[in-house]
Amino acid sequence: MTNTTPINQENPEDQIILVDKPAGISSFGVVARVRAKLRDEFGHKIKVGHTGTLDPFATGLLILLSGKMTKKSNEFLKLDKTYEATLKLGYTSTTGDPEGEIKAYSNKKPELEEIESVLQSFAGVITQTPPKFSAIKINGQRAYKLARKNQDFEIPSRQVTIYSIDILDYHYPELIIRCHVSSGTYIRTLAEDIGETLDTGAYLTALRRTKIDKYSVKNAITLE
Repeated sequence: MTNTTPINQENPEDQIILVDKPAGISSFGVVARVRAKLRDEFGHKIKVGHTGTLDPFATGLLILLSGKMTKKSNEFLKLDKTYEATLKLGYTSTTGDPEGEIKAYSNKKPELEEIESVLQSFAGVITQTPPKFSAIKINGQRAYKLARKNQDFEIPSRQVTIYSIDILDYHYPELIIRCHVSSGTYIRTLAEDIGETLDTGAYLTALRRTKIDKYSVKNAITLE
């Protein structure tokens, strides 16, 4: 890691640690690496926990807590978040991301004005059904584990808030958006719902979390 100046100078073992997660590593893998780094720095084991995960393919801001700060994890779980997401139109994925089975869906090439109209239809309070390939627990088991076993189950829908959703770039089939959302919002599901509404299909090829409430990825450390 670089830029390891502690946020809490008086109690350096008790920290809010902002990490810019790279693609290809799980959030738990990031926790393990930060824990090992702190053990080397302080000469003994330091408790480290996360306040919400990112999928392995995703990048961006993770908030980790160390030492006594881990007791405050609930204060961070319900914070609003901002993402930059890249959607590929015309295709679908069984997982909503690059790790699933990709299938062609439609040759339709929507105009920018249609996309803008569809995106704005998702602004506000919406009902969303989380993906089956998620960490949500169903009868004590993670949904993604049940999905991998091809077990039949349902995930209850929930209300989430899309505060804003804007186009950053569009060159078919790639659409890049920025969205500011409430906690509990699944961007993979949002992408799939956008694709369905456009009648093109869509899945995420990239996802980056840039902010969690007042915390920005610009102030995060990077993993070596």
